[in-house]
Amino acid sequence: MSAEDVAGTAGASGVTGSAETVGADGAPGDDAVSGRPLRKVARVVLLDGRDRILLLHGHEPGDPADDWWFTPGGGLEGDETREQAALRELAEETGITDVELGPVLWRRVCSFPFAGRRWDQDEWYYLARTAQTATRAAGLTELERRSVAGARWWTCRELARAHETVYPTRLAELLRTLLDEGPPSTPQTLDTEIV
Repeated sequence: MSAEDVAGTAGASGVTGSAETVGADGAPGDDAVSGRPLRKVARVVLLDGRDRILLLHGHEPGDPADDWWFTPGGGLEGDETREQAALRELAEETGITDVELGPVLWRRVCSFPFAGRRWDQDEWYYLARTAQTATRAAGLTELERRSVAGARWWTCRELARAHETVYPTRLAELLRTLLDEGPPSTPQTLDTEIV
């Protein structure tokens, strides 16, 4: 995981890999947020056997009070696929490798400030299931060690009642729909988030 991946904590969006511009359909295109290239990002909606979701707790470097919760994941490296990036990032950020990766649930474009710069991303959220609930951040960079405070399994009810900032911002509602109705037949496009 590169130093830029920790930028994902600012908008739930690890930031590494190619700066190739992608459109809303995943094909090369222009960024509707800022005109800057979008970075390709794979995120993981990881559920355990009790339907709890794993979120990481991050904060701005040097300011633990400026914090939020986000799903594991990050930017593509080299020529890896989004699926490969999702599994690699999950292992690096949580130590969890025994997972069943499912379909893409949601897609979103986001833009956020982190560590003194603005990041623009095209994020795909994959469903994954695991029986492995112990976490261990095995591949964090020095910047990530200063910006990621830990991980926690959340029930849907806990997430809905949370007063903390969570990305994507509608995660509790999205999770409830997922648990009630199952994965969508095609990925749902979420509203663009600009922080």
